[in-house]
Order: sequence, then structure tokens, then C-alpha cells
Amino acid sequence: MTFRSPFQLVNTAGVNPQSSCFARSFASKASGSRQKQSEARKDVSTVEDPFDAPTYNIPEKPVTFTEGASYSLIILAGLAVAGAAAYGVFKELIFQPKEYKIFNKGLKRVQNDGQVKARIGSPVTGYGSESRNRAARQRIPNRIWTDEDGVEHVEVNFYIRGPHGAGKVYTEMFQDKVDKQWKFTYLIVEIKSPSPAQLMLESYVPA
Repeated sequence: MTFRSPFQLVNTAGVNPQSSCFARSFASKASGSRQKQSEARKDVSTVEDPFDAPTYNIPEKPVTFTEGASYSLIILAGLAVAGAAAYGVFKELIFQPKEYKIFNKGLKRVQNDGQVKARIGSPVTGYGSESRNRAARQRIPNRIWTDEDGVEHVEVNFYIRGPHGAGKVYTEMFQDKVDKQWKFTYLIVEIKSPSPAQLMLESYVPA
């Protein structure tokens, strides 16, 4: 029996040992190259794109003293306007002017009077002047004074209208010093249509 070396056996099988070593060396280099390319791609992917950065990283332009002062003035002006409007509404609703208080009392007295309703009908409405301007109609002509005894008087006059006619009201009230209540000095209704008439609804007689 003839003994053959491993190289002879390989040669007999038709495989070149040098070629096999070369193939293993090439595969190892190719694998290493692919690993390096993969790591390079990972490194590239982890680099942040400056164009994709959040917009809040952009530094803001500093506000100058002049701009800050202008903004403060605008804010203060807005608060002042809002405060004035709120005060006007509060004063109108809570602190009703005396002339409007007397107007409301006089109109209510006229609206409840049977003579007035018989002549001009019902309901009866009241307004400050014969004008189409709403603001002018809401203004009530008045006179306020204090007599020698320290008693405050308020005099108003206004127009009234019903379904069948119209007229004008003249009234004065004073604030009693004892009970602090407003009382009529007089209340006169001058009917102008449909037929002229004058009605004395209130007349103060001292006790």
C-alpha cells in the first residue's frame, strides 16, 4: 500500500491548497469591508442635519429699550381704556344719576295713572327729547339744587307717548331729611294730543 501526504491527497482530489487559502483570505477581507461600510453608514446616520434642527434653537432678536417701552405704553393704554369702560358701566348700573332716578319714579307714576291711560292709552313710554337721535332721547333735561334748609331738589321734564296720543311731564322731587326718601314736590302732565289737557298728579303739601 502506498502512503500519500495530505498535499498529495488534495491534489488528487483536484483542489489546489493555495487557491483555497486565497479564497478564505478574500472572503475574510470582503466581510471586513462590509462591516466597515455598515459602521460608516451608522456613523453618517447619527450625524444631525442642521436643516432639521428645531426652530426653537434659533436665537431671538433682543428687544431694545425703546421697543420695550413702546409695548408697555400700549399695554397701559389698553388697560386704561378697559378700566374707564368698566367704571362707566359700573357707575351707570350701581350709581344711577339722580335725574334718571327721578325720571323713572315720575314715569312709573304716570304709567299707573288712570287719567293718563284714558287719554293717550297704554302702555306709556317716556323719553328725553323729540329727536330721532337715540342718545338725545336718552338724555333727560334736569336741574339739581339745594335749598336754604339743606334739602336737595331735582327737577326733570320729559316726553311721554301712548297708542292714542302724547304729552309732556314736568316734575320735581326732594329728598326728605328725616327718612331720606325721595318725595314729589309736584308732578304735572300736559296732554298735547289727541286733545289738550293738563293733569296735576302730585302736589306736595307740608304737614
